[in-house]
Amino acid sequence: MSTTRRAAVVAIVVCALAFTIAVPLRTYLSQRAEVAEQEARQEQLQQQVERLEERRAELSDPALLEAEARRRLRYVMPGETPYIVQLPEDKAADREPAPEDGEPKRHGAWYEQLWNGVTEGE
Repeated sequence: MSTTRRAAVVAIVVCALAFTIAVPLRTYLSQRAEVAEQEARQEQLQQQVERLEERRAELSDPALLEAEARRRLRYVMPGETPYIVQLPEDKAADREPAPEDGEPKRHGAWYEQLWNGVTEGE
Protein backbone atom coordinates (compact mmCIF):
# COMPACT_ATOMS: atom_id res chain seq x y z
CA MET A 1 0.00 0.00 0.00
CA SER A 2 1.22 3.43 -0.85
CA THR A 3 1.78 6.19 1.65
CA THR A 4 -1.12 8.19 0.28
CA ARG A 5 -3.53 5.30 0.76
CA ARG A 6 -2.27 4.68 4.27
CA ALA A 7 -2.77 8.33 5.13
CA ALA A 8 -6.27 8.25 3.65
CA VAL A 9 -7.19 5.12 5.65
CA VAL A 10 -5.77 6.62 8.85
CA ALA A 11 -7.70 9.86 8.20
CA ILE A 12 -10.93 7.92 7.64
CA VAL A 13 -10.38 5.89 10.83
CA VAL A 14 -9.63 9.05 12.83
CA CYS A 15 -12.74 10.79 11.45
CA ALA A 16 -14.90 7.76 12.22
CA LEU A 17 -13.56 7.64 15.79
CA ALA A 18 -14.10 11.38 16.20
CA PHE A 19 -17.72 11.13 15.02
CA THR A 20 -18.30 8.08 17.18
CA ILE A 21 -16.99 9.84 20.29
CA ALA A 22 -18.39 13.34 19.55
CA VAL A 23 -22.10 12.64 20.07
CA PRO A 24 -21.80 10.78 23.38
CA LEU A 25 -19.27 13.34 24.61
CA ARG A 26 -21.61 16.23 23.75
CA THR A 27 -24.50 14.44 25.48
CA TYR A 28 -22.34 13.79 28.54
CA LEU A 29 -21.23 17.43 28.78
CA SER A 30 -24.76 18.77 28.36
CA GLN A 31 -26.05 16.40 31.04
CA ARG A 32 -23.28 17.47 33.40
CA ALA A 33 -24.27 21.12 32.89
CA GLU A 34 -27.92 20.27 33.52
CA VAL A 35 -27.03 18.34 36.68
CA ALA A 36 -25.01 21.30 37.97
CA GLU A 37 -27.91 23.64 37.25
CA GLN A 38 -30.39 21.36 39.04
CA GLU A 39 -28.07 21.03 42.03
CA ALA A 40 -27.86 24.82 42.30
CA ARG A 41 -31.66 25.05 42.08
CA GLN A 42 -31.99 22.35 44.74
CA GLU A 43 -29.64 24.28 47.03
CA GLN A 44 -31.74 27.45 46.58
CA LEU A 45 -34.92 25.54 47.36
CA GLN A 46 -33.32 23.94 50.41
CA GLN A 47 -32.35 27.37 51.74
CA GLN A 48 -35.88 28.60 51.12
CA VAL A 49 -37.30 25.61 53.01
CA GLU A 50 -34.96 26.33 55.92
CA ARG A 51 -36.07 29.98 56.04
CA LEU A 52 -39.73 28.95 55.96
CA GLU A 53 -39.20 26.37 58.71
CA GLU A 54 -37.51 29.02 60.85
CA ARG A 55 -40.44 31.36 60.24
CA ARG A 56 -42.90 28.60 61.15
CA ALA A 57 -40.99 27.93 64.37
CA GLU A 58 -41.09 31.65 65.19
CA LEU A 59 -44.83 31.79 64.60
CA SER A 60 -45.49 28.80 66.84
CA ASP A 61 -44.97 31.14 69.82
CA PRO A 62 -48.43 32.52 70.77
CA ALA A 63 -47.00 35.79 72.09
CA LEU A 64 -45.17 36.48 68.83
CA LEU A 65 -48.24 35.53 66.84
CA GLU A 66 -50.35 37.95 68.87
CA ALA A 67 -47.77 40.70 68.40
CA GLU A 68 -47.75 40.11 64.62
CA ALA A 69 -51.54 40.26 64.50
CA ARG A 70 -51.55 43.50 66.47
CA ARG A 71 -48.83 45.10 64.40
CA ARG A 72 -49.70 43.99 60.88
CA LEU A 73 -53.45 43.47 61.07
CA ARG A 74 -54.13 46.05 63.80
CA TYR A 75 -56.07 43.55 65.90
CA VAL A 76 -57.09 44.47 69.44
CA MET A 77 -58.31 42.31 72.28
CA PRO A 78 -61.95 42.58 73.37
CA GLY A 79 -62.38 45.46 75.78
CA GLU A 80 -59.32 47.37 74.51
CA THR A 81 -59.67 50.78 72.90
CA PRO A 82 -57.56 51.11 69.73
CA TYR A 83 -55.72 54.35 69.02
CA ILE A 84 -53.83 55.25 65.88
CA VAL A 85 -51.39 58.11 66.19
CA GLN A 86 -50.76 59.98 62.95
CA LEU A 87 -47.70 62.15 62.84
CA PRO A 88 -47.20 65.00 60.36
CA GLU A 89 -44.50 62.98 58.61
CA ASP A 90 -47.03 60.21 57.95
CA LYS A 91 -49.43 62.61 56.22
CA ALA A 92 -46.65 64.04 54.06
CA ALA A 93 -45.68 60.53 52.94
CA ASP A 94 -49.30 59.75 52.03
CA ARG A 95 -49.55 62.73 49.68
CA GLU A 96 -47.99 62.00 46.34
CA PRO A 97 -46.46 64.82 44.30
CA ALA A 98 -48.23 65.66 41.05
CA PRO A 99 -46.49 64.54 37.87
CA GLU A 100 -44.28 67.10 36.18
CA ASP A 101 -46.47 67.41 33.10
CA GLY A 102 -49.32 68.84 35.19
CA GLU A 103 -51.68 65.90 34.59
CA PRO A 104 -53.07 64.42 37.82
CA LYS A 105 -52.01 60.88 38.61
CA ARG A 106 -54.71 58.28 38.10
CA HIS A 107 -55.73 55.88 40.80
CA GLY A 108 -57.75 52.72 40.59
CA ALA A 109 -57.52 49.24 39.20
CA TRP A 110 -55.78 48.57 35.90
CA TYR A 111 -59.03 47.75 34.15
CA GLU A 112 -60.55 51.07 35.29
CA GLN A 113 -57.54 52.92 33.94
CA LEU A 114 -57.82 50.98 30.68
CA TRP A 115 -61.51 51.76 30.34
CA ASN A 116 -60.92 55.44 31.13
CA GLY A 117 -58.16 55.52 28.54
CA VAL A 118 -60.44 54.01 25.90
CA THR A 119 -63.43 56.22 26.67
CA GLU A 120 -61.37 59.41 26.92
CA GLY A 121 -59.65 58.70 23.62
CA GLU A 122 -56.07 58.53 24.86
